[in-house]
Amino acid sequence: MVARSVPGLQRALGEALFAGGWFDQAHEHSVREAANEPDPESRALMVRTLVAEETRLAMLVGVAIGFELARELGATDTSTQED
Repeated sequence: MVARSVPGLQRALGEALFAGGWFDQAHEHSVREAANEPDPESRALMVRTLVAEETRLAMLVGVAIGFELARELGATDTSTQED
């Protein structure tokens, strides 16, 4: 059951990040700001910071999705065992 659910998890993660406002104008502004930074070291630091923030947020959303999936699978297992 989990293997069948995995392909939808990436879509769910993307939708959650978008719905949460992570990929809004402020994020796009930060990306443009980092890309246009003339100092290579500052630019690299800005990009690393953006990647770290995106990774942390994706991990948090992924954990929330995982908990919900576990809850649903647990409910399925319980109903199967009762039958």
